[in-house]
Amino acid sequence: MIKDYRPYYIKQLWYRFQHIYIRHKLAPQLKSLGKYPFIVKPWYIEIFGAPVTIGDNITLLGCSDKKTRLTVWSDKKNIDGIIIGDHVLISPGVRISAANSIKIADSCMLASHVYITDSDWHGIYDRSMPPSETSKVILKENVWIGDSAIVCKGVTIGENSIIGAGAIVTCDIPPNVIAAGNPAKTIKHLDPDKPVTTRKERFSDIDKMNNALETAEKQSLKGNTLLGWIRSLL
Repeated sequence: MIKDYRPYYIKQLWYRFQHIYIRHKLAPQLKSLGKYPFIVKPWYIEIFGAPVTIGDNITLLGCSDKKTRLTVWSDKKNIDGIIIGDHVLISPGVRISAANSIKIADSCMLASHVYITDSDWHGIYDRSMPPSETSKVILKENVWIGDSAIVCKGVTIGENSIIGAGAIVTCDIPPNVIAAGNPAKTIKHLDPDKPVTTRKERFSDIDKMNNALETAEKQSLKGNTLLGWIRSLL
């Protein structure tokens, strides 16, 4: 890991700048943004179309070479669009494209380059026009989608289930399983005797989490100076 040479107060100013960007640039593009969002490099998060709804305690990560895109392409009114629950993790490079309805429940985790769509976007025989039918996608609570996996239209993934990296999900996946492959199929059932700890349970005490992060940052940045940071940049 590259050492962070910033003094603690410089890093706090950086967080404030990101917060201002989120409040004035990103949030107005959303139908709603819940409390306590943790959004890293929000200028690499692209929102197109509406409605897009995001719950509390979202962890939304952007990166210069892996822009995260939440897109709703539809001329219809009164659609769900994209609905994201509480305590969801969305990694860099994720693309979510809705023509009607994509619902991601609480505590879900999407790894880098995941793609989720509720439409084929082109007709099979008339490829000059989008298809008239869409089929909603639902990720139930605590679903984990692995790196570069694709979730296709009409799919429901049951709670706690895991989708392996690179999988292509074309049909429903039951709860409490691991699925992988192309097309994705159940390869293992989770042990019913082992409890599953969700992000919601782990990070529900936001004040405790923020205090722990603040203490850790102060310790890791201890001794850093403004001159030392400038020298590291040069």
